[in-house]
Amino acid sequence: MAGSTFGKAFRITTFGESHGKALGVTIDGCPAGLPIDEAFIQAEMDRRRPGQSRIVTQRKEADGVQILSGVFEGKTTGTPIGMVIHNQDQRSKDYSHIKDKFRPSHADYTFQAKYGHRDYRGGGRSSARETAARVAAGAVAQLLLRHLGIEVRSYVSQVGAIKVAKSYKELDLNATETNDVRCPDQETAEKMEALILKVRKAGDTIGGVVTAVATGVPAGWGEPVFDKLHADLAKAILSINACKGFEYGSGFAGVTLRGSEHNDPFYTDEAGQPRTRSNLSGGIQGGISNGEDIYFRAAFKPVATIVTDQESINEAGESVTVSGKGRHDPCVLPRAVPIVDNMFALVLADHYLRQRMVKL
Repeated sequence: MAGSTFGKAFRITTFGESHGKALGVTIDGCPAGLPIDEAFIQAEMDRRRPGQSRIVTQRKEADGVQILSGVFEGKTTGTPIGMVIHNQDQRSKDYSHIKDKFRPSHADYTFQAKYGHRDYRGGGRSSARETAARVAAGAVAQLLLRHLGIEVRSYVSQVGAIKVAKSYKELDLNATETNDVRCPDQETAEKMEALILKVRKAGDTIGGVVTAVATGVPAGWGEPVFDKLHADLAKAILSINACKGFEYGSGFAGVTLRGSEHNDPFYTDEAGQPRTRSNLSGGIQGGISNGEDIYFRAAFKPVATIVTDQESINEAGESVTVSGKGRHDPCVLPRAVPIVDNMFALVLADHYLRQRMVKL
């Protein structure tokens, strides 16, 4: 199966299925000598794990990470890092009713069309559970970035039509983890949670937006043609299950402005460093970081599994009715936050190592 490896200099390959024995990841290219904080890695896994609140899936998985290789005496050795997360709470029988049916807006039909065979238990490889391995790898990337003074932060900025009215600069992002929605604006978070619970009670699902920002990224990271920094970010974020849209900087709203309004004027700060007075570029110009904050927004669709009956077909092409069973998120946003954080970190770690090869 192609497409399970991401990155060039900091490369990860994930493996495993939702209802298999385990999920795992190998990391190749991580520099030797990086202190590995296993408690931090596990904390990132805990932010993503199911069953953590009443507004997410109630599947119970500890998501404990076991490091198999590449770390000795608390530091990376420069060899491939192997990590595994064992599945403990699979209920494969919950999916027996759709063994030969295609669930609307899932990967059931497309997997069948591509491979002629599929793991119908929770979606197999297409399940969002695969992202557990990404988070484990991304946590290592975050440790590398923190060593450089770089931090990535994400939060829920919209659920349905409910939006945070403030920009990330006006918010205390330390408050993101103070509520189940992972929205740093408490008043808005309460409204979002009420909406999610209302939608869940109705047997439905709802989507929203995650906003992310990286601070401390120096100028010069990224490539000017196909591997533009924002292009790699878009690929990384759009590869997350249920992600339907990506925009950085001014995004789609920028089309309403004229060039005179949209350009970011340069100046030299007190330390003698080039800066821009505005940041509609989102910290990236010409595909290369310019030293300003890098920020973007990612749109996530409503979860496809709903408990109400839906029209579909089976593998024989016959009309059938599909109803959702099992344990599913009514809104993917709260658990998407740590996934966005760590995919963001993986891209930045990769481009950091690539930049080290460019000049002395």
